[in-house]
Amino acid sequence: PPDPCPAHIGVFQKLRKSECYFINGTEQVRLMEKQIYNWEQFAHFDSDVGAFVGDTLYWEKVARYWNSEQELMEYIRAAVDTYCRNNYEASTPFPVTR
Repeated sequence: PPDPCPAHIGVFQKLRKSECYFINGTEQVRLMEKQIYNWEQFAHFDSDVGAFVGDTLYWEKVARYWNSEQELMEYIRAAVDTYCRNNYEASTPFPVTR
């Protein structure tokens, strides 16, 4: 049968996924932000490392550039507080009570 959506040929997906890990409440918080293109992770940010890390040779160079951008690094490092810790109080009652 013919493809019902021939316009979707050559469609690619770029995704940024953020995950927060909580150890002992909000005492120790870890933020992992993964950069994904076509189901393949190409770079990630780990708040324990404090920098972007490239998962391939090309993206290592790009990660070094991202790490040199001071405003970007301040923003992403602040996300531990603004994104993870801020949402902890809102999401805690649901998983804890289950």
